[in-house]
Amino acid sequence: MKKMYKVLVVDDEPVAREILETHLGKLDAMEIVASCKSASEAFSWLGKEKIDLIFLDINMPEMDELRFANAIQGKTEVIFTTAYREYAVEGFDLNAIDYLLKPISLDRLMKAVQKFIDGRDKTEDPQNDFTFFRCDRQMKKVRFQDITYVESCGDYIKLHTLSETLVTRETMNHVMEKLPSPSFMRVHRSFVVSLSKIDSYTPEHITIGRTAVPISRSYREEVVKKLKDI
Repeated sequence: MKKMYKVLVVDDEPVAREILETHLGKLDAMEIVASCKSASEAFSWLGKEKIDLIFLDINMPEMDELRFANAIQGKTEVIFTTAYREYAVEGFDLNAIDYLLKPISLDRLMKAVQKFIDGRDKTEDPQNDFTFFRCDRQMKKVRFQDITYVESCGDYIKLHTLSETLVTRETMNHVMEKLPSPSFMRVHRSFVVSLSKIDSYTPEHITIGRTAVPISRSYREEVVKKLKDI
């Protein structure tokens, strides 16, 4: 079972909150606890829930959001969002995970979320940038960043990587449980692709290198919508 991270969205602009909520809703590992229009509202949630990550707009009229971020430093992680590029340096001085310039695309958000997850994984499990698959009577180490796509072939699974193709008897559902959800997407009953390895796509297929991976009808609407948002 994948770990879920509790998230707060803090922004005084309703449209900005809605965009973040929509993007985060597409990421299985992110659970939005609340969407707040002020820092004081966010403070109240911090007193009630254990929050893992806050998406915080720096420039809100109620108070200096950098002071708010400084006040909660060490209690939770922060990703800054703002329309003002000049706040970036000061944001990183507060050890923010990332700085997102509005308008925020799904692709840029996914990269920031993956940076958060990678950092959390290194703290909780230094080996979590890879997993093991049973191949040829042994457990084979596979790095997530090396996987290009996964293919189901009846009773077995092919793991296509940058350097080789591995065969395992594990089920597709079991394989998906091992993969970091922000970085991989199911496009067909028999195919899962690494988003960072996609070279091009049409409504019918995704191209990775010289391989055309089919997009099935049942996944097409969701896949195309997600890729358009990147």
